[in-house]
Amino acid sequence: MNENKKEFNYNFGGKNITIETGRLAKQADGAVLISCEGTQLLATVVSSKTVSEEQDFFPLLVDYKEKFYAAGKFLGGFNKREGRPSNAEILLMRMVDRPFRPLFPEGYNYETIIQMTVHSYDPKADPEVLAGIGAAAALAISDVPFNGPAGFCKVGRINGQFVLNPMQDEWEKSDLEMVVAGSKEAILMTEGEASELSEETMLDAIMFAHQHIQGLCDFISSIAKEVGKTKREFTPVIPNHKLMDKLFHDFEADAKACLQVHHKLSRQNAIAAMEEKIIKTIVEKPEDFGLTAEDKISKKAHSAVDELMYKLMRKDILDNKRRIGDRKLTEVRPIETETNVLRKVHGSSLFTRGETQVMAAVTIGGKDGEQLVDAVPGLSYLHFYLHYTFAPYCVGEARGYKGVGRREVGHGNLAERALRKALPTKKEFPYSIRVACEVTESNGSSSMGSICSGSMALMDAGVPMRAPVAGVAMGLIKENDDVNSKFVILTDILGDEDHLGDMDFKVAGTSKGITAIQMDIKVKGITREILHQALNQAHDGRIHILGEMSKTVSSHRKELKDGVPRIGTVKIAPDKIGALIGPSGKNIKGLQEEFKVTVEVDEEGVVKVISADTKAIKEAIEVIDLQINGPELGKDYDAVVVSIKEYGAFVDIASNVSGLLHVSEIANERVNNVEDYLSVGDNVKVKVVEVDRFGKIKLSAKAITAITKKSPKK
Repeated sequence: MNENKKEFNYNFGGKNITIETGRLAKQADGAVLISCEGTQLLATVVSSKTVSEEQDFFPLLVDYKEKFYAAGKFLGGFNKREGRPSNAEILLMRMVDRPFRPLFPEGYNYETIIQMTVHSYDPKADPEVLAGIGAAAALAISDVPFNGPAGFCKVGRINGQFVLNPMQDEWEKSDLEMVVAGSKEAILMTEGEASELSEETMLDAIMFAHQHIQGLCDFISSIAKEVGKTKREFTPVIPNHKLMDKLFHDFEADAKACLQVHHKLSRQNAIAAMEEKIIKTIVEKPEDFGLTAEDKISKKAHSAVDELMYKLMRKDILDNKRRIGDRKLTEVRPIETETNVLRKVHGSSLFTRGETQVMAAVTIGGKDGEQLVDAVPGLSYLHFYLHYTFAPYCVGEARGYKGVGRREVGHGNLAERALRKALPTKKEFPYSIRVACEVTESNGSSSMGSICSGSMALMDAGVPMRAPVAGVAMGLIKENDDVNSKFVILTDILGDEDHLGDMDFKVAGTSKGITAIQMDIKVKGITREILHQALNQAHDGRIHILGEMSKTVSSHRKELKDGVPRIGTVKIAPDKIGALIGPSGKNIKGLQEEFKVTVEVDEEGVVKVISADTKAIKEAIEVIDLQINGPELGKDYDAVVVSIKEYGAFVDIASNVSGLLHVSEIANERVNNVEDYLSVGDNVKVKVVEVDRFGKIKLSAKAITAITKKSPKK
């Protein structure tokens, strides 16, 4: 029996959570097995005991993996072993990384790894929430320095009431899906989507989550008090005060001049020139700056210049309400918009806001465009998805593009969430939709630019959106971590303001309400007052941007562009699906080859016919309707003679739809020899005169135009 094993229980939103310590992964610095219902997840943390003197940043890595055996499933495809993380796993890693990073002590630059693995899965308990809680508990009981604890939860809204951590089947009834992280004192992170909800409702949802997180933090603190290790001593990276004081004294005017340069690259060049000047000055007399000739002066100078710009920019904003380039605190940069940018694309747009530019391209099609998602909960298909690409050229960097990174996955997911809430239902617009957002220039919030560009491209493609969607990124400059400290909210932040600020708060939505939200902070937390002001300021910014977008496009095209596939639909009985497909798919393949269309059918009997040729769609649907539902009594059809019999001729009125043209229905006179009137391959106009209970079709030619006897061959 393991005497070190301890179990701690907590009722979180009506579900019992068990955190177990001292049993698994005992060589890690901290480890817990967290369980709820049938879901079990191991969370561990390990931090290096040594650090390089040259290390000038905090290397934190968060890893999350869902094992398919957790749900008793095999991984689909050729490779049966879990490998590269899925988009959902990457998003979870980011969700844990973002609120935890600012809680590590300043100057703690020891490499730290947080790893979370789902070993058992039950749909009744969300492993994503357990992952965040488990990681927070593992850090709390470890000897790794951490200014926690922190807690996680999800919030839904069903029938107007907030619900904590809804079950998987309850999300379909919710008009809000939000994850919130926080400490006992303040909010640390939010991310989610909503069905055009108001700023006040979103704020109430965040505060509802924080109330529950506070109790969770007390629970984690009680675990740490009983089984936690003493936090290790470490030597923080101490800034060189002599170097900084000297820089402020000698180069403050140069730095302030750099901050007033409007254009990003010009400003970067000005800062680089100042840095070179500083390096030369230091090399001449390093001791005046608290350095020696043996120090890596260029690296020390680069870090010091970054710190100098950080402090000056923040001071200018807090004290003088003056931003980079003298922009007002609530001012949105100039906006330019275009649509129909790419000639052969189904829908396209170009959105430029200041020095951030995104080109969006939309592709619409049938079921073959759906994205298969193979995850622990099961297989699913996405009929709408967005891909975000941030190539190095967009920031003037000379390096190759090495594929999609975690940041791109996160930014793309935020834009996808924002647009998804404004899309028509699958019934209203039965297409698969892909939006590709290419960031062609970046200086602040390219994810929000992707939302604006994607919205316009969707409308350019003819997608009947509920309303246009726009997004804006808000920043925060806060004097210190004191609750009552001075702060300033910035609208439409630049890249430098993001880098040097305390918050990146992104809000997207329509003129009616919010569809997506994401907040990352670099301080220990923010209050309701700050959130309230940021949301209201973001609303004003969003409305302004929507107004600028409307000057180019305000509604969807009424007709799809030439060359874009159209979809026609027909409903058949589910028990007739087999007849439509035919033996080994013979019939459906024949239809596709004959009419040059794509035919899809779902389990409910909805048949989609897809082609750029509307005439071919109409003809194919008519044939499908004939094949499955039979011909309409009394209706005229064009037919082809396929065989001659003594008693008449069999004719096809459609592929695999044949009827009998009896001798009595060919001509007005008596027909003794059918071949005197008809030959195989002849086209003939016929009327449906009877469909018996066995489905046999009887036709008449003379009811339309009697067929005359052929002239005898010479």
